Amino acid sequence: MTSCAPKVKNGYSKERGFEGNISLSGAFALYPLVVIWSEDFKKEHPHVRFNISAGGAGKGIADVLTGMVDIGLVSRDLHPQEIKKGAVPIIVAKDAVICTINPGNPNYKALLQRGLTRDELADIFINRKFRTWKEIDPRFTADPINVYVRSDAAGAAETWAKFFDHKQEDLQGVGIFGDPGIAQAIKDDIYGIGFNNINYVYNLKTDKVFDRIDVLPLDLNNSGQLDVEEQFYHSLSQLTEAVATGKYPAPPARDLTFVTHNKTESLLLKEFIAFVLKKEAQSQLLQNGYVPLNETLIKQELNKL
Repeated sequence: MTSCAPKVKNGYSKERGFEGNISLSGAFALYPLVVIWSEDFKKEHPHVRFNISAGGAGKGIADVLTGMVDIGLVSRDLHPQEIKKGAVPIIVAKDAVICTINPGNPNYKALLQRGLTRDELADIFINRKFRTWKEIDPRFTADPINVYVRSDAAGAAETWAKFFDHKQEDLQGVGIFGDPGIAQAIKDDIYGIGFNNINYVYNLKTDKVFDRIDVLPLDLNNSGQLDVEEQFYHSLSQLTEAVATGKYPAPPARDLTFVTHNKTESLLLKEFIAFVLKKEAQSQLLQNGYVPLNETLIKQELNKL
């Protein structure tokens, strides 16, 4: 029976086509998108199975470099030591980290009109200079600023810290595990401030933010108010367009990547990565809260295969 079975080399046989298992773990930002892509891929290749888990970008990197998974889901830049160990990143989408607050905050309306500058946010998340809202602006109330950060090694945290030219370990606040966790913390605390990936703030069905959480806008030109060109948070589609056109800065906008351990020789993995870079797969990004890659970048990433 063994001699009669089709030979499978690197996940492909002439008799059955692509088959085998693909395991992925890592960034919460990429998890919802990978679930969609895997279901679409299985429609074309029914003999392929997926094992997908979210646990933060740090876990994704660790898992792929130790051979625990085939692909690490990473939402930050790779560190030099990770590249030395054989990490190979392939960009598959773009998104952004956004500052989040509770709409029950007594300063909510004023914050939406004013926004906060990069330096003011650094004095909240890094320097802890501001302990009450009134310390930021005398027009605000004297209520406390409750800061929430990620407790797990996370691409969102690393990207948010990079916005201030710092690293994740420099962020100060109450540590919460995972994107869903930090979003829930903001929903439960009217004085809270944190940061999240887009998809944990905006409802894909309504194009608007979820209940009890909203975006704290960035005052990018330090004018002390939100000018017209800085007002792109009203809907998910507005924000993703701002990310795509560069109106929303990078960081905290960022690349989302698949990471393999060394250049993969698996025909199955190559086929799946090429699949997510096709126009059909990329065309699903905007409606799911992500930003697609342009043709030049797609060609660049395909060349890595």
